[in-house]
Amino acid sequence: MSTIKDVAKAANVSLSTVSLALRSDPKVKESTRRRVLEVARELQYRPNGIARDLKTRKTDTICILLHDLGGPFYSELIRGVQEVAKSSGYNTIASGSLGGRNGSAVKLLSERRVDGAIVLAPDVEDEVIVQAAGEDLPIVVLDRELTGDFVYSVRVDNEQGGYQVTRHLLEMGNRRIVFVGGPADSFDAELRYRGYAKAMGEFSALVSKRFDYNGQFTEQGGYTVGKVLGAQPELPDAIFASNDEMALGILRAFEEKGIRVPDDVALAGFDNIRIAEYVRPPLTTVQQPMYEMGAVAAQLLLQALSGSKALGSVRLATNLVARQSSQRHVSQGNKTKV
Repeated sequence: MSTIKDVAKAANVSLSTVSLALRSDPKVKESTRRRVLEVARELQYRPNGIARDLKTRKTDTICILLHDLGGPFYSELIRGVQEVAKSSGYNTIASGSLGGRNGSAVKLLSERRVDGAIVLAPDVEDEVIVQAAGEDLPIVVLDRELTGDFVYSVRVDNEQGGYQVTRHLLEMGNRRIVFVGGPADSFDAELRYRGYAKAMGEFSALVSKRFDYNGQFTEQGGYTVGKVLGAQPELPDAIFASNDEMALGILRAFEEKGIRVPDDVALAGFDNIRIAEYVRPPLTTVQQPMYEMGAVAAQLLLQALSGSKALGSVRLATNLVARQSSQRHVSQGNKTKV
């Protein structure tokens, strides 16, 4: 495949002249432009769309950077971004964030290959985001509190959600409630733990440490935690898994062990992914406004790109969705189920 360097060499002109000629820039003589175009045709040269857009700083594309492209949490989020972006003539691409500073996601930001970005990836460091953000690349973060020029945030009230679901479990009579956390660098998991600890404190219940049980926000991680809990001499009254995928893994491990949910132990998750209401028993969880989160993030980006003043930070509420998996009533007098 021919490159712009090949065209410049064959036409005996500079790289910048080729670039200007291909864009029909009036600075280039008509005879030179025709010669460059003729050489380009002979060499079957095709300009790189991304490179061309980088010159004009306009790609009509918004990128969503995600830690895990495969998680069920993300489908509604992406749909929210896509629908708002499409209505304003923007395309949407999604990219995984693996690779750290050397990964393709960071390069996408630093090289400004898109017009704006939405970040839900704790492994993309704050410093990278702040340095990349600018008038020509506004960035919306969904997983952290971050301030800076042209950096905006949309946050779900994770602490309130953690509090809501833990208080629900406590009001059912449970006192020994285990918290199953996510990745150590997850700010969302930290906030959900704070909500859990706050509710437990109000009932003078023993608070488990954040990293006693860690399921890494994956179903397999939850399954491993379920195996560990199921092998202990005494089960807790209830388990709050800080996302639904881990709760489903715990449920699978308990089924294999013959542990009944909610008869033997109550179980709750967080996110309200689609499958949560269809598993047996249906999973108690916290509803995150995933579609709304994506739509609001896209709206903030479009406002910034249009030159309008966008809100620096938006916080969205959560709602408890109580289902059968937590319906374990406990009498505090004799600890019997009723």
